Amino acid sequence: MRLLITRPLPEPVMQAARARFEVTARESTLPLTPAELEAALAEYDLVLPTLGDRFSADLFATPPRARLLANFGVGFNHIDVAAARAAGVAVSNTPGAVTEATADIALTLILMTARRAGEGERLLRAGQWQGWHPTQLLGQHVSGKTVAIIGMGRIGQAIARRCHFGFGMKVVFHARRPLALDFPATQLPFETAMQADFVVLAVPGGPQTRHLIDTRALGLMRPHAILVNIARGDVVDESALIAALQSGQIAGAGLDVYEQEPVVPEALKALENVTLLPHLGTAALEVRTAMGLMAVENLIAFAEGRPLPNALP
Repeated sequence: MRLLITRPLPEPVMQAARARFEVTARESTLPLTPAELEAALAEYDLVLPTLGDRFSADLFATPPRARLLANFGVGFNHIDVAAARAAGVAVSNTPGAVTEATADIALTLILMTARRAGEGERLLRAGQWQGWHPTQLLGQHVSGKTVAIIGMGRIGQAIARRCHFGFGMKVVFHARRPLALDFPATQLPFETAMQADFVVLAVPGGPQTRHLIDTRALGLMRPHAILVNIARGDVVDESALIAALQSGQIAGAGLDVYEQEPVVPEALKALENVTLLPHLGTAALEVRTAMGLMAVENLIAFAEGRPLPNALP
C-alpha cells in the first residue's frame, strides 16, 4: 500500500513505516499545499498527516483513493472528520502519547510568565542587566495559589496533578460533565473557575470551543491573573487577549498555540507580559517518536483489516 508521510518524522518512525509500506516522505516542514492535499487523497492509499494539513470538506467531493488519514497528533480540527467518513476515509489520532509532555509545557508557561523569566532572559541577552537588586523583575509566587483547569481530560488532569502535588496549589476546574478525580479538585461553573489566579486552557479544538475565551471571559478574570493556553490557538480570541494584556485587565499570558499559526500578531510579540513559545507542547524526541509509532500502528491495523487502535468516532 502506498503511504504518504507529510512531514519529516523521527527515524524510528520512518523505519517502522518503510518496513511495512511503500513510503513517500516529504522533506518540507511546511503544511501540504492545496495541490498536495488533492494529490494526497488521489494518489495514495494511506496518509500520515499532521497539524496544518487542512483536509477540508471540499477535498472529499471527488471520491478519494486514500482510505485512512492516520493523524500525527491528538488534535484533529484540521481534518473534516465527518466529510472524510462520508467519503469512506477513516481518521485516527495519537492520544495518550502527548499527555505528559503537554502538561510539562503548561507548567513551563505558568512559571515563566509568573516569574517573568522571558523578560529576564531578554534583558540579559540585550546586555542591559546591571546586577541583582531587591525590586528587579518582581513576579508572582506560584506555590499555594489557585489554578483553574478549563477542560479536564487526560492533559487537564496531568496539569492539575503537577499543580497540586508539585506546588501545593488549590485546583478548581470546569468540565462538560461531572468528574470524580483521584486527587483534590473542585468542579465549578465556568464563570467561577475563571476567577482563579491561574487559568489553564486544556479543551479540545473545534467549533464548540472557538473563541471560548473572548472579551466576556477575560472580563471574568482578576487583574493579577495569568492565562495559559496549551489547547488550540482559536480557543482564544487573540484580539480580545491583546486588548486585555495591553490594558492591564489581566496580568499576563503564556501561549504555546496561536489563532492563525504560525502567524503571531505583532501586537502580541511587542508585549512584555506574555510568554510566547513556538508550539513546543510535544517537542521531546521520545514523545514525537511514540506519537509516530502510534500512528504507524493505526496504519498497520488498517492494512491488516483490524480495528484501528485510535479511530476517531
